[in-house]
Amino acid sequence: MKNEFLTIRFMKLKSLFLLLLLSNIAFAQLKTENYKIYNTQSKSICSLEDMIKSLVLADVVFFGEEHNDPTGHQLESDVLQKLHQLNGKKQTLSMEMFEKDIQQVMNEYLQNLIREKNFIKEARAWNNYNDYKPMIEYAREKELAVIAANPPNRYVNLVTRKGLSALNPLDRSAKKWLPPLPIDTATGAYYKNFLKTMGGHTVPGMEIYQSQNLWDSGMAHSIFQYLKKNKGDKVFHILGRFHSDEKLGTMAKLLKYNAGLKLSNISSFSDKSFNEPDWSKFSHLGDFVIITNPDLKRTF
Repeated sequence: MKNEFLTIRFMKLKSLFLLLLLSNIAFAQLKTENYKIYNTQSKSICSLEDMIKSLVLADVVFFGEEHNDPTGHQLESDVLQKLHQLNGKKQTLSMEMFEKDIQQVMNEYLQNLIREKNFIKEARAWNNYNDYKPMIEYAREKELAVIAANPPNRYVNLVTRKGLSALNPLDRSAKKWLPPLPIDTATGAYYKNFLKTMGGHTVPGMEIYQSQNLWDSGMAHSIFQYLKKNKGDKVFHILGRFHSDEKLGTMAKLLKYNAGLKLSNISSFSDKSFNEPDWSKFSHLGDFVIITNPDLKRTF
C-alpha cells in the first residue's frame, strides 16, 4: 500500500513538472515579429529594452491590455520581470483582475500558506487566469507584493443597476472596500470614449457610466493607498486599456489623489493594420503603443 501511494504521488509530481515545463516553453515562444512597440514621444519604433529604460523612471506604469490577446499577456510578464530587475524589492504588481476584498487571500497565496486551487476559488480569479498566472507566480517566487486593486464587483453591479447614490446606505465595513465617496464622474473626452465603446448611444440614466467611474476610482485609490504606506515603491498596474488610454480613467483618478506621481502608460492591442500600421492614428493613446498580430488573438 505504501509503495502504491508513493508511486501515485510520484506520477502526480511528474505530471505537474511536465505541465510547468510545457507552460514555460509556451510562454517562452514570444516572438518579436508578433508585436511592434511605438514610442509616441520620439515618434519611432522602439525595442522592449528601450521602452523599459523609459518606464523605469515612472512611479506607476499602466499596461492597458486587451483581455483576449495572448501576445499582450506575455509582454506584460516580460515588462514586470524587467522592471523588477531594475527596481528590485521596490517593484509591486497591481491588477484589475482581482478585487480589493480578497487581498488577504492574495497575500496568503504569495506567502505559500494556501494551495493554488483554494486561491483561484476564493480570490474569484477570472476564467482566463492562466493568462495572468505567470505574473502571480513570478511575484510569489520573488516575494513581490500584489495589489488586488478593483472594488468588489457586487458594488460595481449595484451602481450599474441603481447609480452611485445606491452606495450611500452601505455601512462602514462595506465602504472600506470602496474609494472615498462621493465619486466624481469624469466628463469630456472620457465620456465621449465611453459612448463610442457603447456604440455611440446615450446611456439611459448614466448608471453604467457611473459604475465605470467607480471602477476607475477604486483601482486608483487602491494604488494610492499602497504608495502612501510604501513610499518609494514602484507599481506596475495591469488593466483593460479603456481604463487608461489617453491617460484618462484610472490614470486621471490617481492624479486627483496624488498629483505629484509620475505616470506612464502603454496601450496594447491587436490590429488588422499590424503589417503596416499608421501610427498617427494611435499615438494619442499613451506613451507607448503596442500593436500585436491579430491572427493570434483569441475569442472567449
